[in-house]
Amino acid sequence: MLSTFASRGLIKLELTRALRNRKFLFFSVIYPSVIFLLVSNQTGTVDGTGLSIAKYVMVSMASFGALTAVLMGNSERIAKERENGWVRQLRLTPLPGRGYVLAKTAGAAVVSLPSIVVVFIVAAVLKDVRLDAWQWLALTGAIWAGSLVFAALGVAIGYLASGDAVRPITMIVYFGLSILGGLWFPSTTFPTWLQDIAKWLPTHAYAALGQAIEQSQSPHAKDVTLLVVYFALFAGGAAWLYRKDTLKA
Repeated sequence: MLSTFASRGLIKLELTRALRNRKFLFFSVIYPSVIFLLVSNQTGTVDGTGLSIAKYVMVSMASFGALTAVLMGNSERIAKERENGWVRQLRLTPLPGRGYVLAKTAGAAVVSLPSIVVVFIVAAVLKDVRLDAWQWLALTGAIWAGSLVFAALGVAIGYLASGDAVRPITMIVYFGLSILGGLWFPSTTFPTWLQDIAKWLPTHAYAALGQAIEQSQSPHAKDVTLLVVYFALFAGGAAWLYRKDTLKA
């Protein structure tokens, strides 16, 4: 019971801190919408999808915004908390290791919701993107749920690196996953060998969820399975790193 209250308290704290961070809100909420407006001016469809450029980029930028919110926010914040002793203080509470990881993951994922919704509103109002009501709801749910994978990755990186090392490591992972996963450019424009690699990345599967819904199709089982496996790996790694860090303290 005490551990449950502790987890809820930590989630509320994470939400409050994130919403007060103006730089965080700019890069996770406003920045993806700006990129969407710049790129979606092009006409035509994206090869291999049948989707208009505006629809394709809308899903990509909503996913990119959610990725920014959960990955960038979690990793650097956790590394700083380890340095200033906040994590050591949490260990004195009833909060267990798995509760810490879940609280960090859930708190970051909730903050990612505005990133998704704002891109959708901009697309519908300024670019006249039209979808059925069920598609808007399904897109929001799928992209939001998928962001949990990268929230767990952010926790793992926060415990894997510390100090000055966490930012460059996070940026390499962040841009690498975004570009190679097809969030910035359609993966169909990549060389064949690179497309084969991209298909196994979590960001490629993540964007594919939304693209399938826009095409009025069910998400592919392979993409869903990949995301579940990656979430298990990242969350498990984060919990192991947390316990390892605890033993050092």
